[in-house]
Amino acid sequence: MNTEIPAPTAPKVPETPRRPIRELPDELISQIAAGEVVERPASVVRELVDNALDAGASHIALRLLAGGTRLISVEDDGTGIASEELPVALKRHATSKIGSLDDLESVATMGFRGEALAAINSVSEMSLLSRCEGQNSAFILDGRTGELRPAARAFGTTVEVKELFFSTPARRKFLKSDSTELAHCIEAVRRHALARPDVGFAIWHEGKLIEQWRSHPGPAGLEQRLSDVLGEDFMAQSVSVNHRIGPVHITGRAGVPDAARSRPDHQFAYVNGRFVRDKVLSHGARSAYEDVLHGQRQPVYALYVQMDPARVDVNVHPTKIEVRFRDSREIHQAVRHAIENALAVPRAQALTAQALGSTSGLATPVDRAPGLPESAAWSQRGMPLMTPSTGWQPQGDTRYSRHVADLQALWGKPQPDFTETTVSAVLSTDEPRTELSDKPPELPTGDWPLGRAIAQLQGVYVLAENAHGLIVVDMHAAHERIVYERLKQQLTSARISSQPLLIPATFAATASEVATAENCHEVLAQLGLEISPLSTKTLAVRAVPTTLAQGDAVELARSVLAELAQHDASTVVQRAQNEILGTMACHGAVRANRRLTLDEMNALLRQMEETERSDQCNHGRPTWRQVTVRELDSLFMRGR
Repeated sequence: MNTEIPAPTAPKVPETPRRPIRELPDELISQIAAGEVVERPASVVRELVDNALDAGASHIALRLLAGGTRLISVEDDGTGIASEELPVALKRHATSKIGSLDDLESVATMGFRGEALAAINSVSEMSLLSRCEGQNSAFILDGRTGELRPAARAFGTTVEVKELFFSTPARRKFLKSDSTELAHCIEAVRRHALARPDVGFAIWHEGKLIEQWRSHPGPAGLEQRLSDVLGEDFMAQSVSVNHRIGPVHITGRAGVPDAARSRPDHQFAYVNGRFVRDKVLSHGARSAYEDVLHGQRQPVYALYVQMDPARVDVNVHPTKIEVRFRDSREIHQAVRHAIENALAVPRAQALTAQALGSTSGLATPVDRAPGLPESAAWSQRGMPLMTPSTGWQPQGDTRYSRHVADLQALWGKPQPDFTETTVSAVLSTDEPRTELSDKPPELPTGDWPLGRAIAQLQGVYVLAENAHGLIVVDMHAAHERIVYERLKQQLTSARISSQPLLIPATFAATASEVATAENCHEVLAQLGLEISPLSTKTLAVRAVPTTLAQGDAVELARSVLAELAQHDASTVVQRAQNEILGTMACHGAVRANRRLTLDEMNALLRQMEETERSDQCNHGRPTWRQVTVRELDSLFMRGR
């Protein structure tokens, strides 16, 4: 008996009647817009403070209840809003900031979209109280009823937002605890405060003043505001940034490598006064630390980018926290070079006769001390680079020969001036060791930032005395950086050698990868890569760097193309070049347990003072520390 099994049938889907296309009601439109603009109380704070700053306020007070869920009140002393304009201010897309497409393409104000007040009003009980010049009294507008009546107030505006998300209880459930929401509100004001030192800010919670930053107008205002908001430790552990390249001007402060953190929570970037999160800026800043900060540590900084507003698009996201640059590579280069130049100056040059206020052991980055000898004075006296070891013969060192071979393989062949004899001159000196006794002129101790050598400890550390107290130097780490920088100066322009593949490695490529391969042909050749398109969707890797010939050619090509598409190409070249130079410097530096004479120690200290990035070794570790007299006194309870 044959029994046929019926074929399975698809489950029935209930038919949904077709809905006609129609306009949404205004209230629903406002709710949708509020979902884009208002995420939590901190979003409201950010938008209202933006408006207060655009109104020319010199002082802004924020009052909160229950972390901002019950009350957010922003008071300012700005120009105010005319009584007849108050009802218009709560309508969608109503603003005084822009009036045409040209205005939108060159926005110079914090706000411009005209959505914030309407969005906030749709999810809260909101009121506007304002008085502008020429009015005998203030007027208050009830956002729910539209009632407008006279009230008492000085010139300026107060915006009150009560019971946030009362009309959307489901969204209110997604809010965190009051303390968490309060922290986000404080952070929102903090970001504004860092950009506007000329404006005073005060934050009240449950009737108590919890934060206050007084206004600091004038040229020195930003430094004082940075100290007030980020703390004195940030100022002591950072260097000043002031770099102009073409139409881009970058100022602020960049933290020294020692101040790096495990999380990127102390990174503040501003474009024309607006706090932004941008991958171009963050990558440019991180790449500036590549040679001094290794691993996953995150640098700290506060950077301010000033440029023509027409060269940056701020109309990217409703929260206005994202931007798009017309020339992102130009900005990446500017940020990177700005921080690199600031970090390159040894902090030893910044020491002065004043006592250090920080107990972190880092030098305070201030101007050069009066009477500090220029580095040329030491080179004129023929002070040699530290000899790696007594009687060391570079030509006979097999490790050295191996690294020279690696370099020749990496760049194809030695440059005309790059021979073993040349590198030997960098790592050592042809002058007899007796010339180390040629002492520099007698100068006060304070004129030498890293002081005068007094002893060597355990064959590892050099102890020196300067105007502040005691300097402790890790002699291997310090000499490693000195040798590394010398080698980098000799190898400034080189092309990595390549090895053709017997069978080209092909792979399916995206349109972006194909475009990058075509546009960056010269850069790829400098890296030792030859990548050419076979079709509109296929790339072929025909040559790879000699030192990477045994690796995965396709994976290498993809990673390089991805980085070239997003970031500055020069960083790729530099990383390949510096990796082997760092290895050479590590093996060529003076080793631990080698006894140095006082003259050799002093020579090392002077070379540190004039060598860029000498505060860290090639692996990002510090090379020296300052122990002040005050700290020594506290250890021995002097003055108690």
